[in-house]
Amino acid sequence: MTNSKILKKHSVIKQISSLKSGFKIILSFWLISSVNLANSQPLVDPLDSPSWNLVHKLILSNETVVFDDRVKVIVPDMAEDPMNVPVSVTVDGIGEIEEIRLFADLNPIKEILNFHPGKIEPFIAFRFKVQNSTPVRAAARTKDGVWHVGGSWLDATGGGCTAPSLGRALDNWVDTLGDVKSRLWSRADRPDRLRFRIMHPMDTGLAPGIPEFYIETLELKDKHGELLAHIESYQPVSENPFFSVDLESKLFQGIVLTGRDNNGNLINQVLQ
Repeated sequence: MTNSKILKKHSVIKQISSLKSGFKIILSFWLISSVNLANSQPLVDPLDSPSWNLVHKLILSNETVVFDDRVKVIVPDMAEDPMNVPVSVTVDGIGEIEEIRLFADLNPIKEILNFHPGKIEPFIAFRFKVQNSTPVRAAARTKDGVWHVGGSWLDATGGGCTAPSLGRALDNWVDTLGDVKSRLWSRADRPDRLRFRIMHPMDTGLAPGIPEFYIETLELKDKHGELLAHIESYQPVSENPFFSVDLESKLFQGIVLTGRDNNGNLINQVLQ
């Protein structure tokens, strides 16, 4: 082969290599642009709430969210009593859950409750106050920092957040403040269910002349003082709240419930 043919061959090879490099660069830019475009696309809210973007910012700090049917929020179709709306949240099949946040998009006070399940099951049930029809959501955060969001629409006639607590009409409500009663249901095929009630008016601060007065934090600890679960409750949780959680029966022995309200009143009770 002559030198000129060899040079031409090398030139063709270089051109091909250059084209391949250029194609790789173009492909890389296209992939990066596609990812950025996908990330910039707004999430389509399955509940079609006018306040989704607002609560995503306020409650979840605009962090990464996926709408996930494995986060189940159960509420009645209609809130017959807007001061006592039952809600339960179950998270199943996602992995270890670090925190669950419950909120109502259109409530005047949107945050309802934060639940850190710790060593118990990612399930909680309780009652809350609602002011009007609204999506009710739960966001469960996994270890990778992603919020898995589920929810349901709740229809309501309204007024639950601006009504005064009923217990204040009783002469002895101060004497029973912070009293706790509890019960454990044993279940053969699944974790036991613990239910406890705390006497407290849980005032939202939206009723005329009545300041906010509500339980802020609750902790469940085992008999050795080790933390099992942590709850942060907000004004919309119902008066004299009931909470239901699921746990293994071996954890129940000697469980202590501690907490405090926003006025500094303490809760400390061994659950029986």
